[in-house]
Amino acid sequence: MAERVQQPPAKRLCCRPGYSTTCRQGQRAGGTVCGGSGSGQGGSSKTQSPESLLDIAARKVAEKWPFQRVEERFERIPEPVQRRIVYWSFPRSEREICMYSSFNTGGEESATSGENVDETRLPFRRGIALLESGCVDNVLQVGFHLSGTVTEPATTSEPEMVCSVAISFDRCKITSVTCGCGNKDIFYCAHVVALSLYRVRRPEQVKLHLPISETLFQMNRDQLQKFVQYLITVHHTEVLPTAQKLADEILSQNSEINQVHGAPDPTAGASVDDENCWHLDEEQVQEQVKLFLSQGGYHGSGKQLNLLFSKVREMLKMRDSNGARMLTLITEQFMADPRLALWRQQGTTMTDKYRQLWDELGALWMCIVLNPHCKPEQKAAWLRQLKKWNSVDVCPLEDGNHGNELPNLTNALPQGAHDSGTRPHRTVFTRAIEACDLHWQDSHLQHIINDDLYTNYCYHDNTENSLFDSRGWLLWHEHVPTACARVDALRSHGYPREALRLAIAIVNTLRRQQQKQLELFRNHKKDLLHKGVTSITNLEGWVGHPLDPIGTLFSTLMETGRGDEDTASLDQAESRQSFSLEGESYLALAVETALMGLGQQRIMPDGLYAQEKVCRNEEHLIAKLQEVDLDDTLVKIFRKQAVFLLEGGPYSGLGELIYRESVPMHTFAKYLFTCLLPHDAELAYKIALRAMRLPVLESTAPSGDMSRPHHIVSVVPNRYPRWFTLSHIESQQCELASTMLTAAKGDARSLETVLESIQKNIHSSSHIFKLAQDAFKIATLMDSLPDITLLKVSLELGLQVMRMTLSTLNWRRREMVRWLVTCATEVGVYALDSIMQSWFTLFTPTEATSIVATTVMSNSTIVRLHLDCHQQENLASSARTLALQCAMKDPQNCALSALTLCEKDHIAFETAYQIVLDAATTGMSYTQLFTIARYMEHRGYPMRAYKLATLAMAHLNLSYNQDTHPAINDVLWACALSHSLGKNELAAIIPLVVKSVKCATVLSDILRRCTLTTPGMVALHSRRNSGKLMSLDKAPLRQLLDATIGAYINTTHSRLTHISPRHYSEFIEFLSKARETFLMAHDGHIQFTQFIDNLKQIYKGKKKLMMLVRERFG
Repeated sequence: MAERVQQPPAKRLCCRPGYSTTCRQGQRAGGTVCGGSGSGQGGSSKTQSPESLLDIAARKVAEKWPFQRVEERFERIPEPVQRRIVYWSFPRSEREICMYSSFNTGGEESATSGENVDETRLPFRRGIALLESGCVDNVLQVGFHLSGTVTEPATTSEPEMVCSVAISFDRCKITSVTCGCGNKDIFYCAHVVALSLYRVRRPEQVKLHLPISETLFQMNRDQLQKFVQYLITVHHTEVLPTAQKLADEILSQNSEINQVHGAPDPTAGASVDDENCWHLDEEQVQEQVKLFLSQGGYHGSGKQLNLLFSKVREMLKMRDSNGARMLTLITEQFMADPRLALWRQQGTTMTDKYRQLWDELGALWMCIVLNPHCKPEQKAAWLRQLKKWNSVDVCPLEDGNHGNELPNLTNALPQGAHDSGTRPHRTVFTRAIEACDLHWQDSHLQHIINDDLYTNYCYHDNTENSLFDSRGWLLWHEHVPTACARVDALRSHGYPREALRLAIAIVNTLRRQQQKQLELFRNHKKDLLHKGVTSITNLEGWVGHPLDPIGTLFSTLMETGRGDEDTASLDQAESRQSFSLEGESYLALAVETALMGLGQQRIMPDGLYAQEKVCRNEEHLIAKLQEVDLDDTLVKIFRKQAVFLLEGGPYSGLGELIYRESVPMHTFAKYLFTCLLPHDAELAYKIALRAMRLPVLESTAPSGDMSRPHHIVSVVPNRYPRWFTLSHIESQQCELASTMLTAAKGDARSLETVLESIQKNIHSSSHIFKLAQDAFKIATLMDSLPDITLLKVSLELGLQVMRMTLSTLNWRRREMVRWLVTCATEVGVYALDSIMQSWFTLFTPTEATSIVATTVMSNSTIVRLHLDCHQQENLASSARTLALQCAMKDPQNCALSALTLCEKDHIAFETAYQIVLDAATTGMSYTQLFTIARYMEHRGYPMRAYKLATLAMAHLNLSYNQDTHPAINDVLWACALSHSLGKNELAAIIPLVVKSVKCATVLSDILRRCTLTTPGMVALHSRRNSGKLMSLDKAPLRQLLDATIGAYINTTHSRLTHISPRHYSEFIEFLSKARETFLMAHDGHIQFTQFIDNLKQIYKGKKKLMMLVRERFG
């Protein structure tokens, strides 16, 4: 509220032509206290006199009539009567003052805001504190104007501040406020609160005067002149210019001020034309909403906006006209939000929290236009405004991103009319616009909400729209969301009992419809099942609906059920026969309503937001249900509804026939299963197992035969728009299955049934793996012996995961394989043997050898299983067989593992070695062969290592510039191995080296190692060395030396082709190494000199480089 120091202008002109001087004689101009003669309040005695007729009449007039009408109606109003009217015109309730000075009434604010709010800092609480600490002073009431000063005590950071407060009021409502504190906010400041409560709580201490015009009327000319002159003298700096201006205008015969009869009086109350409503600073409402929207959900702005919506509901509940006024201001700012156009232009969606704010906006407008007592002209004005907003391009759509395909409020579409192309998009205001066509004049509806007793009623069982059911309960046949919107409107506008009566009638109607649907399905069940009919009966679901019909019914009934009448039955709470529901409690009705809504078969809506809303509303409603403690009565209701759901056919989401794209029931079924399990386990399992299906993931639409569905990958085929919440739905399906597995521990029959359901209905490998892990954890709890049946279930699920992910990429695959081996180990040796014998259906060859067989053969596994020698040998035999099969299928990746696994069996080891030799020439790389060759040397087979090294050399190719190639170490190792084996082996490998290696530095390193005695090599390979150096003039080293010199020459020319000056020094060092190699030959000095001369001649253009060559080599 932008609180201003200036006084508000007077609302009307005051003159008293009917008064004569005789009428004024004897009347006193002074004031009396508010609680003076005739006051019915403020007395401190325990006994009070009966209220006078004057006070009763004055109070009623003060509440309903503007004071101008009173003056016009009566030529002369006695002063005592005027005083009592003025006295009773000030608000007498603190509730409205609290509402206009804090977000929520009383202590509810902190709980609603969700934050740790210091209530003492709220304006209303601070106002009370100021009042009680004696900070209010100089309180004066002049007519319909209250003024005073409020002293704000000094603090450590602020000095004492005295605020002048002025309040105007009319018909028990504060119509304007001003305060000198300068605080700007939507609501009243603490100083206004303090002065208002002073007047409410201490009326006897407030000096009351008639309106100032009445006092002036009693003065003669001299008194009036003295009054004006004293007023100007006291406030000459403020009012002198204005006083002179007014004097000039009054003295001018043709001035506008002389054309008007009377003069304004700010204390004279409201005129006939003034709207009677509480003061609301519209400018501040707009500014605050604009600020919150600009913060984009940060700094708690979303919570602040929700609190503003709560304030609107609070105003509506108190039937305050400012509720609609404030919502209009909020809506205008929402529509002016620049982000709407930006999102529209960019094609992006608004945030989820922002989207929920728009939903609440639309719901509030529904409540406002459905006000049962609003005037036609009000509704017409709202309709014009709603249509104006609705026509704006950026107005958000009801379902988020897509055109809504739901029926309108008053008519449900017939089957087959599901054509989105012929229907316009529905905005968040569409339902409110449609609701403007609804009325409350229906006589039967009036009977329901007013609790009028029918003198007699006629029930017809076959009548679709009967007004009563078989037991005489009132029914209300209307589109369910529309009927529930009426309930919400009644609650919102402060008619809780009427809302309750209508809610009960709607619930009775839903019960009757459910019974009729069940009977209809039972009569035609055979034909429907034979034809496999899956057409859905509800085009729009009640849970997740924009109007939240089930949530409205549930809240209405629960609010009553949790009050003083928590245990009271309806026939005790309602005296009328129409609501005597045979002792059922409101709580029971609420629970049954929620179960009916959650179990309704409904189609999955289009669009991400609409689908998320379905999930969110379902979980919210179930969370509310979980707060209810089940007693025997509620358990009976659960059983009854569970049977209805199972036998309800296409009307139930748990019926035998469901539409392919119906909203799944996993979350709801999990709740039902948990509730029913202690009381009726068989029924609980029936519900949960029926709910496990997810037909949208089947390759074909479900038919009458549901026993053999076709599994496909977890995507929705041929559907647009997609199921955006599919991952969440699958996770809920997994949670339901996990809950059943946990409950079925120790029950082999139930475990088998649950396992079959999982294998049949769950299509995601990650979810099946999670279930397998869950079952394993439950089966191996530390406080009990392992449950072997549950372990087998875990293993079976793990095997299914292996089969599903064998040919697909999955980043958790290695984890899955390791876990499966662990699970099989817990089951027993036969399980390990089984997975190794059927490895090709479960694992890749690499997984089978490197993970499965290796783990099985480890000491930890043998110790864990307590195997004897015979069992160990059988298991080892299976592992070796697996290893050889894998090596045959994938020698590149499995050969080494196969050799390792077969070490202790000579025949198997030889077989594995032969597989390596056979694959060496075609399917294996030099890296794999070198690795296996090193393994052979390590195992004590140097000749086999040498053989494999030569095969590896045949695949290798090192160019002149690959002096850091990772295979260099393998080449050096192979040459060292050959050297240690003897001259023949070295002679055989050198031609391979010469052929494969073109890098000069590598060749020179090999040459040097072959000509030097290296004790380290002897020690490393445990071989004898005669110490005789091999001649470089004879084979095989002569061939290696020539190849090395040739490599240096070729590399030199190659480097000089594109050398830069910064590499000159590096090149000189390279030539120095080359000279060392040249000098190893008997004519090496001559060869090197000729080589240098050739360089000087060929590259003489590189003068600087050649100068460096001459300096170093002559």
